[in-house]
Amino acid sequence: MLTKASAYALNPKCPDLFYTYILYSESFDKFYIGQTVDIVRRLERHNRGTEHATKPYIPWKMIWYANKETRVDAVSLEKKLKNLTKQRIREFVLKHSKE
Repeated sequence: MLTKASAYALNPKCPDLFYTYILYSESFDKFYIGQTVDIVRRLERHNRGTEHATKPYIPWKMIWYANKETRVDAVSLEKKLKNLTKQRIREFVLKHSKE
């Protein structure tokens, strides 16, 4: 589980990194790709139902994320990932998983 402490541990000298992430809803076999500055709070918002696009598919699990130094880099990666098919997203996550 990703916590504020583990997010900070990714880069303690620069905790205000930007993140691109992939969420997965097992109940609906659905992926969601996004970017944010506060990855922990963003996941909480998705799972509280605050976000219109993801509310119907709660609960969400963060299955992959990458930190980027600029929002431009995070948005660029987000756009590339959003162009992948569901199968290609699965392959990407398996190949680039941190765990």
